[in-house]
Amino acid sequence: MKKSINRCDIFCNVIDNYGDIGVCWRLARQLANEHGLVVRLWVDDPGSLAKLCHEADVARDIQHCRGVEVRRWYEFGNPPTLRYLGSNGDEEAIQPAELVIEAFSCKLPQGYLDAMVAQRQSVWINLEYLSAEDWVHGCHGLPSPHPSLPLTKYFFFPGFTKQTGGLLLERDLFARRDAFQADAAAQQAFWQSFGMEMPGAETLKVSLFGYENDALAGLFDACAEGSQPVLCLVPEGRILPQVRKYFGDVAPYAGSSYVCGNLRVHVLPFVEQERYDELLWACDINFVRGEDSCVRAQWAAKPFVWHIYPQRDGVHMQKLRAFVARYCAGLPPEAAQALHGLWEAWNGEVSSIPVEKAWNDFHAHRSMLRQCAQGWARELAENNLALNLLDFSRKIGRMRAFEIEGQ
Repeated sequence: MKKSINRCDIFCNVIDNYGDIGVCWRLARQLANEHGLVVRLWVDDPGSLAKLCHEADVARDIQHCRGVEVRRWYEFGNPPTLRYLGSNGDEEAIQPAELVIEAFSCKLPQGYLDAMVAQRQSVWINLEYLSAEDWVHGCHGLPSPHPSLPLTKYFFFPGFTKQTGGLLLERDLFARRDAFQADAAAQQAFWQSFGMEMPGAETLKVSLFGYENDALAGLFDACAEGSQPVLCLVPEGRILPQVRKYFGDVAPYAGSSYVCGNLRVHVLPFVEQERYDELLWACDINFVRGEDSCVRAQWAAKPFVWHIYPQRDGVHMQKLRAFVARYCAGLPPEAAQALHGLWEAWNGEVSSIPVEKAWNDFHAHRSMLRQCAQGWARELAENNLALNLLDFSRKIGRMRAFEIEGQ
């Protein structure tokens, strides 16, 4: 078995909007562009990728975008073989990469598994969902032998401690963030790209990216009735029906703008990942959803509110509270209580305080929450997921090579 890792296959089955493909696309680009791997990203819904990377062509089965080979994953499920048309139009057999990443427990095609058995050179990683719960420490890196094939996959958990795989972070992200925030011309160009003038310092700038949420009306009421002007930027997405209901608009669209009291709401188009980062950097408070945008909000080092993906039986609230406990560990009790109150209200916890009061408390502690966010980002930056993933995979590869040579 080869000891080095030069090629990587990432398999992504899109099941939840843009969170899963968002993580996979970031990881693919980082492995290719920062670490020199030849990366193939297999995705069963290229349309979701095209929303994040506008040069992606949904009609093409094989294409190269930003240093990554993107392939349409036709045979999702349990196909008997895995064969695709090559660039010359002929059918070609797929050769597995040295590093195979199965994102979020999707099922690898049987033909690909058979090829891994034949080649005996692949390190198989199951990239898991992000969690701050303590049990992740005991599961990170554990092997899982295949029930019938001589293959073993390894669980790799992103997370917030050294006992986990860390978070995705490009090597130049903080430098780009700081340069953007120090460059008035770059900020002005950002706002003008959406047909807007750069807001004055007196205006509180809020980005709002979330799932459907009945708490939206209370949040808008609190902003409209507050003493400070608030500009709320809403990227196109699943929360637009609540925006429509609040303002009585039949069909909000990118460019729609509304005013109510001290609140102004502007609907933005769904933007590429790099521009979404700029949106987070440009705003004072960021509402985010799912996994990918939650991590990017943490790198923005601004106060943020996480709308976690809802799950049956309320198990998502356990994950939310586990993160809050870690994130607020260094905060004074009143600031931690303000953050906890708004997060619970925004996530629909029935026992929470009204979202209007929760917002006012959160806003009152914004300066302290900003300091917390900055320190948290610096601390997390020391645990890089891509670096940890490669180190872990090379270690497994060396162990496998030693075992094979001894047979």
